[in-house]
Amino acid sequence: MRWPTSLQARLALSLGLVLTILWLVAATVTAVTIRGEMDEVFDSALRETAERILPLAVTDIVGREDQGITQRLTPIRAHDEFFTYVVRDSEGRVLLQSHAADPAIFPPYDGTGFQQTATHRLYSDAALRGTIRITVAEPLTHRAEVAREIQVGFGLPLLIVLPVALVAIILTVQFSLAPLRHFRTRIETRSARDLSEIPAEGLPAELSPLAATVNGLLARMRDAFEAERSFAANAAHEIRTPLAGAIGQAQRIRSETRDPAIDARAREIETTLKRLTRLSERLMQLARAEGGQLRTDRGTDIRTIARVMVEDMARACAPGRIVLNLPDRPVLSDIHPDAFGILCRNLVENALRHGAETTPVEVSLTSDGLLSVANDGPVVPRDAIARLAGRFERANASSEGSGLGLAIVTAIAERIGSDLVLVSPRPDAPDGFQASIRLPMVPGTPSQD
Repeated sequence: MRWPTSLQARLALSLGLVLTILWLVAATVTAVTIRGEMDEVFDSALRETAERILPLAVTDIVGREDQGITQRLTPIRAHDEFFTYVVRDSEGRVLLQSHAADPAIFPPYDGTGFQQTATHRLYSDAALRGTIRITVAEPLTHRAEVAREIQVGFGLPLLIVLPVALVAIILTVQFSLAPLRHFRTRIETRSARDLSEIPAEGLPAELSPLAATVNGLLARMRDAFEAERSFAANAAHEIRTPLAGAIGQAQRIRSETRDPAIDARAREIETTLKRLTRLSERLMQLARAEGGQLRTDRGTDIRTIARVMVEDMARACAPGRIVLNLPDRPVLSDIHPDAFGILCRNLVENALRHGAETTPVEVSLTSDGLLSVANDGPVVPRDAIARLAGRFERANASSEGSGLGLAIVTAIAERIGSDLVLVSPRPDAPDGFQASIRLPMVPGTPSQD
């Protein structure tokens, strides 16, 4: 038999087997002990029967007028006679016998004491200097029948008690392991970003070290992750000042030089530094998305944030390059305004960078919190879409983006309990690309009909 892999099944099965074996051993020992005591009681009954009947038989035989005649006692009423006896003289002649006695089963007198044949247990005694002898016999089948009744009396309750006990063991094990199941559920329901301590109240003392080890591991992972995030944020922040100074120096060189080659080289340096500046900004945003507080205790009308972000980006674009569609009623969400601003800016910038320049980018926010950003352009292959949300992934190698925009949005989506959905072509169109995310809404916010 294959041992079960479940701890609960192992405990229930092992306890059930041990309990069953112990009960069977206890029942067997008890039955053997009772059988020994029963034999002593029956032997005592044999002896007492002989000692009580012998004086009466002597009185009856001595007072007879006709000596040497066998007398068979007549029963007063019909009954099962388990003890039979015969009274014989020194020559072995039967002088008196019980009504059901069969003289053939009684062996020759062999002195006072117990005897046993293949079928009977016997006790013999004598009086008048051994001239009158009595032998009382009991069938061994009688004792075997009594023993069977005792065994049945022990066995039947066990057949009822054992299943009940096994069910009780299973229920008890389930109840005892309930804290462990709750602890496992808490671990299973944790998100990949949640490294806080797992409550371990109610766990047995034997499992508390395991919970402490798990929480210690989570604490070390949390510290390592926080150190990595903090380093990325600080490094990106500290590099902004020297980058700004370097860009200023490149611009000054361009303004002071009259040499076309130096001007081109300075322009190239300025472009590279600006790209590095944007990358540092994206790294700070990624650190903010992965480690900051992205939910608030109250709702904010995110229509205002979306309008401000789109208007700010529209100033650097051609007129009509971005189209914003907002519902008439407030859209209350508990996402942090900064997080929503980072999310919205990255989605729109991604659409502006990779979409067709001749058609506008459509930014839509519905009353139930669905933010969608769509642009025209060539269809993105399905295998490429699956990689776009990764860090430093670009739709094509010639793209000037940092490859972090959609990764930042994905990180924010995971932290707020949502998903970033990317589709190409865009719905109801032969081409294009659309990114959408559903924002967490404040309970009780009315939806648009």
